[in-house]
This record gives sequence, C-alpha cells and structure tokens, in this order.
Amino acid sequence: MTMTVDHPGHRRVSRPAQIWRGAPGDPRWSRPALWAVLAVALVLYTWALSGNANEYYSAAILSGTKSWKAFFFGAIDSSSYITVDKPPLALWVMGLSARIFGFSTWSMLIPQALAGVASVGLVFSAVRRAYPFVVSAHSEVRQAHVAGLIAAVVMTLTPITVAINRDNNPDTILVLLLVLAAWFCLESLRTGRLGSLLVCSLFVGLAFNVKMLQAYLVVPAFALAYLLCARVSWVKRVGHLLAAGAVMVVSSVWWMVIVDLWPADSRPYVGGSTDNTVWDLVIGYNGLGRIFGQGGGGPGGGGGASFGGAAGADRLFNDTMAGQISWLLPFCGLALVFALTARWRRAKLTALPGADTDTSAAAKPGGAADASGLAKPEATTPWVGLVTPEVGAAPKSGAASGVTASPILVGASGVAAQPGASLAAWLVWGGWLVVHFMVFSFASGTFHPYYTTAMAPAVAAITAFGGLAMWDAYRNSRAWVWVLPLGIAVTGAWSFMVLRRTPDFLPWLAWVVLTATIVAMVGLVLATFRRKVAVRLAAIGLAAAVIAGLAGPAAYAVSPLGSQVNGSNPTAGPSTGGMGFGPGGGFRGMMRPGQNSQPPMTPPNGQDGQGQNRQDAQDSRAQDRQDGQDADGRFGRMGGFGGGGGVSSSMISYLEANQGNAEWLVAVSSAMQASSIILSTGKPVMAMGGFTGSDPAMTVTRLKELVASGKLRYVLAGGDDRGGPGRGNNEVTTWVQANCKAVTGQDGLYDCTA
Repeated sequence: MTMTVDHPGHRRVSRPAQIWRGAPGDPRWSRPALWAVLAVALVLYTWALSGNANEYYSAAILSGTKSWKAFFFGAIDSSSYITVDKPPLALWVMGLSARIFGFSTWSMLIPQALAGVASVGLVFSAVRRAYPFVVSAHSEVRQAHVAGLIAAVVMTLTPITVAINRDNNPDTILVLLLVLAAWFCLESLRTGRLGSLLVCSLFVGLAFNVKMLQAYLVVPAFALAYLLCARVSWVKRVGHLLAAGAVMVVSSVWWMVIVDLWPADSRPYVGGSTDNTVWDLVIGYNGLGRIFGQGGGGPGGGGGASFGGAAGADRLFNDTMAGQISWLLPFCGLALVFALTARWRRAKLTALPGADTDTSAAAKPGGAADASGLAKPEATTPWVGLVTPEVGAAPKSGAASGVTASPILVGASGVAAQPGASLAAWLVWGGWLVVHFMVFSFASGTFHPYYTTAMAPAVAAITAFGGLAMWDAYRNSRAWVWVLPLGIAVTGAWSFMVLRRTPDFLPWLAWVVLTATIVAMVGLVLATFRRKVAVRLAAIGLAAAVIAGLAGPAAYAVSPLGSQVNGSNPTAGPSTGGMGFGPGGGFRGMMRPGQNSQPPMTPPNGQDGQGQNRQDAQDSRAQDRQDGQDADGRFGRMGGFGGGGGVSSSMISYLEANQGNAEWLVAVSSAMQASSIILSTGKPVMAMGGFTGSDPAMTVTRLKELVASGKLRYVLAGGDDRGGPGRGNNEVTTWVQANCKAVTGQDGLYDCTA
C-alpha cells in the first residue's frame, strides 16, 4: 500500500516519491538538484580508487579483520603489540566493511566515500532547516532550498575534502559526526527540544573517539548559540548545557576508561603515549602537543613538524594551504563582518525612541519595487537584524511590492517565529569557522593540510548564508548595495592569485576567473542603473560570480581523480613543492637515513620539505629506487621519523619461510615500516617504536621475555644507516646486536633464538 501525504495548498506526494521529489511544499527542482550534487560527490570520492591509501591505518584495518582484540584496541598488528596513535572509531567503520566484504581497497574506502556524501547531504539539510523563513512565504522557502544547495555544492567541491574522502585517514568520519552534531544542535534551537541537544553532545563525544580534542573545537560555538538563543529561561539554558556536557563526557571517555583500566600486560601499548595510557595521548600527542609543539605532547606528537607551513595568521593562505581550503575564506570573513555590522546597526536603530522596525520596502516612502524588481528602500532602513524584535513576531513583509527583508538575518524559524533563530545559525557555523581558523593558523605542533577538511562544512554554510544575505542587501538597500560586488571581487581576486601561484596548472583558468569576476561586477553595478535590463544584467552577473568563485576549487577538486590515492598526505591540485609526512603525512621530500629528523617549518621556494632543491630530492628518490626501495620488490617505506628503510622481497620470503612458531614475523623500528610488511604478508609484525619509532614501548626486559617465550625470533635492527628498534633506544639496539646472530645475506636482520 502506497501512502500519500496531503497538505492544504500542497500537491499530493506519495512517501516513495518524496525521496526523489521532496516533501510537500518543497520547490520541485530542489530534491532532484540535491540528488545531482550528491551524485557528483559520489563520483569525486570514488572514481578510480586504488592502492592501500595510508598504509599505517590500512595495516590496522587488515589486522582488525583477523583479531577482534586488535579491532577493539586499534592495534596495528593482529597480535596486538601496539595501537595506532588515534582512537579506533573510524577504523571500526572501515574494519566492519572489510570483515563483511573482505579486505580490499574498495571495502576499506567505500565507507569513507559514503560518509563524505552523507556529510554533504547533512550540510544541505542543516542549512535549509536552520534558514529562517515563514512557511507560507513561498519565496523564502525557495531561498532556504537555494541556501542548502549552495552549501552542498561548496562542500562537494572543497579540494581538501575531495582528497580526504578518497582516503582512509579518520578525518572523514570526524567531519560526518561533527556535522551530525551541528544538525542536532540547530534542531534543538529550532524546536526547543532538549533531546536534540543531548544527541548533539553524543555525536561530539563519538567524534572525540575519532581524533580526540579536535572534536571539541565546535563546542564553544554550540554552547554560545544555545546560551544566547535557546527558547527556555536562562536557568534552564545553563542546566541543559550541563546535562549536554555530561553526555559529551561519557560518550567521549568510555573507550579511554576501558583501555586505561585494562591490565597493561594483556593489551597493546597505547601508540603515541609516553606512559602507555590513553589519557596521556589525549593531553599530549593528540592534545596540547598539537597546539604548543614540543614539550606539550608525547614522542613526536606535537614535535613542531608542520606540513602546512609556519604558524601564523597567513598559514591557511600560503602556497601549500591556499588551494586546499582558502578559496572562499575571504568571502566568509566578509560575510561574518557584514552580519555582525548589520546586527549592530539594527540594534542601534531600533533602540531609538519611536523607531520603526518595519523592514519592508513597501513600508517606507519611496521604497516600493521599481520596474526591474530591484527595490531600493531608504538608506537608513534597518532592514537586517540577527534577531526578531519580539517572541512570536513574524517578519515584516513587503507583499505589496513583492520585496521582503532578508530572511536570513530577520526571519523566524520554520516552526514558529522566535528571537535568535537566525542568530543561532550564524553563531553555530560562524563560531565553528572562527575557532578552527584560529587553532589551525596558530598551532605550533604537528599540522597537516588535510586537517582543514573540518572547516569545510562551516565554509559551505557561511558562504550560503552570506551569499544570499548579500544578494538581499543588493536588492533591498542602498546602504548595502556594494557588499555583494565587493564579495565577488575579493573572491575572484583571491582565486586568481592562487591559480597564478602554479602557472603550469591549467594556465588559462586564472584568466577565465579574472574575466568572470570583472563581468560579474560590471553586470551587478550596471543593473542598479539600467532598470529596463536590470534582471538580465543581474542574472549574468550572478552566473559569472559562480564561475569566479567555484572554477578554481572545482579544478583542484577533480585533480585527485587522475592519480592513486596519496594516503599519507592527501591533497588536491598541483604540487607546490611542499612536504607531507605523518600519521597521515605524505612522503614527498622524505628523509633519507642520516638526514636531520626535524624538517623546517616552511620549505623555501624551489625546495622540498627537507630544504633540498627539488632536483636533488628527485635524484635522492631515484637513488632509493636503485637501492631497491621502490623497485625490485622492496615493500617497506622509510619508516616515518624513525628511519628504518625498506624491506626487500628476498627478506620477506626468508622471514616467512623461517618464522616457525613465533607469533610475530619480525620486530621492526616503526609502525610505518611494519605496515608495509603486514599488508604484503598479512602476518603480525611488531612495531617496537610505534608510528614515529620513538614510542617507549619496548625495553630490554620486555624483549628478553618475548624471545624467551618463543613469541619473537627475528629483529630488524641494522646498523647506524638503518636505525635501531625504537628510534633512539640504544639499549635495545645494543642488546640485539650483542646477543642475537646476524642473518647471513639479510642486511640488518638478527635471529635472537640462534
């Protein structure tokens, strides 16, 4: 039986049809347009997926398919010696898929792609539902859907988001959970329901179990929005926030508490920590160490290695970062300033004795729409404001003229008119953006470009709100008519500058963007004077503005589709000569054994991340291939900051043939070295020093116990050129070299049972 929904004044729509066509009252074009955007996102996130992405996480996912213990703890090897340096929730998502469908590129990465598509859909929904409108005002309903689609398109085409959604780093799941949290936060403000706020807190807590303290960067925005805009008394607001905080804490710490209370000798070492506790990982490696650099975190976790450039206000606009996230940041900044200024001006004007708060064009003498439909009320009209004047007051309408004040800045919620509805939307998304911008710009610890994908939902939402607010200002206010052309000019100029930094990448595109920017500005300016053709000129101007704002990021966004996933440091667009390395750090410009282990914060022009000339770095990598690292069957990578080097196919064959009853195939210095062997053999490999090779997970006493019990036979230690087990652990290296027998013909391999 097919059910139908019948609302007065709306078309009858069956429930199945609503999936495609949308709810009654929705514009007919809205839902099909959304499906089209989601289809584009799915193609961008899944096209030609190949490889193991970030091998560090891939090895943990594979190990989790072989052992539920490794699955729960997020251990890199199936015998659970040491965990990855993040909580395992994101690994669980991919690991369950790999358990069901078998481990492969697609079973691992499709959940990531679907999570990315889901985030786009949720951003559309959150922006549309938070967009204040009166249900009976069809033009405002249309604007709400336009805002949602703008946000969805911007989110889809954010270059770094495309790159990370094709990868297995945990940031994709982090973004999905935070967008869910924002959706429920706005829903609690829209409906006044405490339950929605508690669900919001639950998702923030789950996000903590993806990337720990980074999940909490949205909390100030959510809390401020609820404190100022909730539809309950001040006492209840505080009480609700305390209840939400309790839910967030419980949903955050449950895994940490279980792990830290688990007997240490029967669980894996907590990778990235200094004392084998998750708490140390929270406040150190994945917490203060990321903010303050060395001294604020565990081994290597905040060691100051930045792969996105030096800390400072301009970090997100430098050569490495600009093409990943910054395209619309100037526009968003202008939109936020515009919104705050408009709110301040409204408050100032409405505070005057006898001030008229009617914001419609029809309410003002001379404010009726002209023949072009681009009405210009009096310049002093307080036509915008972030809060409605009183509870239950519907926004003023200029129905007679067909012109209304900006519903983004004035209107009530979709449920009932209420103070603070639109202020909440600006606070949630604007606060999200500002906090992330400040933290990512000034953090002195380890910083990778792909972290900024967490900014994409806020950039998308503020672009949508700001763009439509500026358009309404352009149409309805002489005082603010210049804001939209200025926003287009700033956006187009910045896009032109970013594209010109890599002149060999689509060299014609920068000039197309510049031309579109000029056309947009000229069209919009002329439309204010040429009334007979104003609509056509404005339409041309808006079309050109879309090209000016989205052509650059779209070109960068499609670039990852033509190459294998660079899982370690996923980025989009042309190479800028920067370096990437880390738990998600790439391997461009990696260190050769013996090089300085602390890379410079910002690579000089013409140099790679190690300060080498690019040609020298290419020669270095060519020598690596001659040594057999990439060719002739060598599996291992450089082993991260821990040195290590590759492992030849002949050594792999030897280890497999002689493992015997040992639990681990071999013990190596770092997790990055171990991950390649795990992926090539499917067998447990002990990463004694964790990701960087510097975790204090191995001691001489522990190594003796493992050897004596027969669980470990081979150790890959090598000499000074290869680095020792647990980088910098000279005692372990010395013991291995003194008490274990070097295997003939296998450089650096020691047999500790001989």
